[in-house]
Amino acid sequence: MRYAIFLLTLAATAHAGIVENVRDALAQNNINLAESEVRSFKAQNGPTPECLEALSWIGRGALAARQLDVAEKYARETQALSTQQLKTRPLDAEPHLPTALGAAFEVEAQVLSERGQHAQAVALLQGALRTYRATSIRARLQKNLNLLSLVGHPAPELGQDRFLGAKSKSLAELRGSPVLLFFWAHWCGDCKYEGPIIRRLRLEYAAKGLTVVAPTKLYGYAGQGEDAPPQTEIAWIDRVRRQFYSGLLDVPVPISKRNFDTYGASTTPTLVLIDRKGLVDLYHPGLMSYEELRSAIDKIVAR
Repeated sequence: MRYAIFLLTLAATAHAGIVENVRDALAQNNINLAESEVRSFKAQNGPTPECLEALSWIGRGALAARQLDVAEKYARETQALSTQQLKTRPLDAEPHLPTALGAAFEVEAQVLSERGQHAQAVALLQGALRTYRATSIRARLQKNLNLLSLVGHPAPELGQDRFLGAKSKSLAELRGSPVLLFFWAHWCGDCKYEGPIIRRLRLEYAAKGLTVVAPTKLYGYAGQGEDAPPQTEIAWIDRVRRQFYSGLLDVPVPISKRNFDTYGASTTPTLVLIDRKGLVDLYHPGLMSYEELRSAIDKIVAR
């Protein structure tokens, strides 16, 4: 199923440039063609950031196809070539290099986890996080670390420097009640799809004490993508909230980049379920169906 979803995602990609050519080859389940595309491009242009992102996509494609040795090979090659690039340029000078390096760490960690080498996967991500904490790949690294290590541990506290709606109680104050964190973004179509599911489940489990908190953050733009100062963007977030999340208007909305960094919410939506003891029971980047999320909530309210 994961591989089928991976192929469907790639199939929607436009056809232009080495990254897109590689993704198109992977969408056709043709890793050999993807490799050929990268070799040809690299021979003519060298290991450019675009080339490295394309390499990282081969690693992701191999992982989705459960070709773990191939995935590991391309992840490590991407890391090594990215490190060479970083001797002469900052990581975030353009978007391809951070995408490549973040994906490479993600793939290698997942390969290690698939092989049962959980401690090594955690150590890899922790080391990368120490090195790249001040860069754009921090949230992605934290997301993957959380996937491996957050469940069963205390939920990190949320910051609430800014918020919409009522200010939420702290997670410590909410201990004794099940809590669902719904990380969302004003531009996120999947979040709008998830909103009615969360509203329905919140109503169903209100008598059992389920509390929903919906953290978001500022992205520096609003409307049709125009740059926006914080107050303008907050007003836009509130407009989106009222238009698309009318059934959740009484849900607290903390606004903080730190919350996204702490929880590694580089994917929106990200859903986190916290049990009555304050321990994370579910950490899920991406959409969840009503049935999937209801089943997860059932487990923690029944305890």
